[in-house]
Amino acid sequence: MPEPAGAARHTKPTRRLHQVVIRFAGDSGDGMQLTGDRFTSQTAAFGNDLSTLPNFPAEIRAPAGTLPGVSSFQLHFADHDILTPGDAPDVLVAMNPAALKANLPDVPAGADIIVDSDEFTPRALQKVGYATSPLDSGALDRFNAHAVPLTALTTEALKDFALSRKEADRCKNMFALGLLSWMYHRPTTGTETFLKRKFAARPHLADANIAALRAGWNFGETTETFAASYDVPPATSAFPPGTYRNISGNLALSYGLIAAGRRADLPVYLGSYPITPASDILHELSRHKNFGVRAFQAEDEIAAIGAALGAAFGGSLAVTTTSGPGMALKSETVGLAVSLELPLLIIDIQRGGPSTGLPTKTEQADLLQAMYGRNGEAPVPVVAPRTPADCFDTVIEAARIALTYRTPVFLLSDGYLAHGSEPWKIPDPDELPDLRQQFAVRPNHTTDDGTEVFWPYKRHPDTLARPWAVPGTPGLEHRIGGIEKQDGTGHISYDPGNHDHMVRVRQAKIDGIGVPDLLVDDPTDDADLLVLGWGSSYGPITAAVRRLRGEGERVAQAHLRHLNPRPRNLGTVLARYRRVLVPEMNLGQLSALLRATYLKDVTAHTQVTGMPFSAERLATTLREALHAR
Repeated sequence: MPEPAGAARHTKPTRRLHQVVIRFAGDSGDGMQLTGDRFTSQTAAFGNDLSTLPNFPAEIRAPAGTLPGVSSFQLHFADHDILTPGDAPDVLVAMNPAALKANLPDVPAGADIIVDSDEFTPRALQKVGYATSPLDSGALDRFNAHAVPLTALTTEALKDFALSRKEADRCKNMFALGLLSWMYHRPTTGTETFLKRKFAARPHLADANIAALRAGWNFGETTETFAASYDVPPATSAFPPGTYRNISGNLALSYGLIAAGRRADLPVYLGSYPITPASDILHELSRHKNFGVRAFQAEDEIAAIGAALGAAFGGSLAVTTTSGPGMALKSETVGLAVSLELPLLIIDIQRGGPSTGLPTKTEQADLLQAMYGRNGEAPVPVVAPRTPADCFDTVIEAARIALTYRTPVFLLSDGYLAHGSEPWKIPDPDELPDLRQQFAVRPNHTTDDGTEVFWPYKRHPDTLARPWAVPGTPGLEHRIGGIEKQDGTGHISYDPGNHDHMVRVRQAKIDGIGVPDLLVDDPTDDADLLVLGWGSSYGPITAAVRRLRGEGERVAQAHLRHLNPRPRNLGTVLARYRRVLVPEMNLGQLSALLRATYLKDVTAHTQVTGMPFSAERLATTLREALHAR
């Protein structure tokens, strides 16, 4: 059997496309996330720009063949710069009736649908409420539907392997991957290498999966079911020169933390408790002890942040990671970190809430919690990345703020960024910011009688940061704890005037953090509408703005990375535009903050579906805002 390599000669006609959106869908045990991930890696190696959207149920093994158990992976790839995983799939691969029914409403007329016809049994159809098979009822007439017996073809391709029926059936996702790889000229050698590595201890399974992959490729080449294949050229003009790799948001955060530790010349300490969708960071950092990373899996969220704060006291670049509910449990210790004025990164991968909510879906509803979710006046800087690759730069910026100003910092990512991926240009480490800080090494104050003493709250005149004194340093003994301290000396103080002063100084320290001015994209410099976003709304907003500009509309766009403190020119920017619209995946949290702070009547456009914004629907909202009286 010939080996597909992506560059093999195709005997059928080839049609050129500029972009494609593919969605793989099946049971959560059908390997759809793996299939999508491998197709993404193949596409990244080919040189296309891409964006992905994994979507899976919260249950580890949801009921097979049911609508709640459907798992999907959507990939948008193109020969030009793209920003979103696509609004609707051009190709849907459905491994069973549940996958078809759950995803069919998203598929536009004329799209290709590939189904595993072997799975459309009476029992499987009944499970999801199909009275008759959609393959026979005409329900798919408005699509280019292809009924392919994926299970039978896979079993036949593997008949010479010593596999059980169940083991052979589980290889059908590789058959589907091979078929789609043929359709879109994706190289598959990387996947074969991956399979050999994944099943190194069970080489017969590696060989079987590779055989299924090749069988899918050859089926596409030889069957009359598919009359043509498609070519989506590399996006060479979309990328500046450099070395690129595909990266997810959580992986970018992990690499950013390692890089920040190296640039700060500090060990990285992660105190974490596993929680979806933040757990990937714990898993990744645990692999990098050679870079001075220590990853601690605690027994709960409170212990995790307590350990991280202790590591900050001990002189590490300290991090704790969590998602929604874990933020609530960590809030008391965040307040302690504010009082102690120690550098600590709190990375919150936001998900649908409240409570357990939608553990595997995305949301932006933790902004007000990050801003104010503590007792007392406890100001904390808040930053948010806008794309998966931007997670790398944003966590380095968070580390800069934490180390320079001796403060905990919130980084608000979300499930969409965490599991989504895109090409990332690997930076030159020497071009990253220098994050080195000086530890206190000797007493820093002289009393009236000439005695040299250490004042743990004697502040830097520019940053208002207090000294960072590593415990055990001779002469730098000082009190710690959550009770209010006297300014300068660090003695316990119940004096009302001192408390008022310390509260105001802590606030002034945060307000004084240096952040760049907000950049506004307004090509004509006379737009009537400003679309202002934060976090993962960047891709859909930018895609929607591009569509309107293509129609001749004048629209300005700006995006906030720093949510506290905000850029100093933000008020001036807001005042320039008659209308300001803020899309966010909550009920208007940033909009409320902007109205209260700048007295600007901004319009909130909100969504809490657990899914990212659709660029087309957002474009419709912008059109309505532009033409509203």
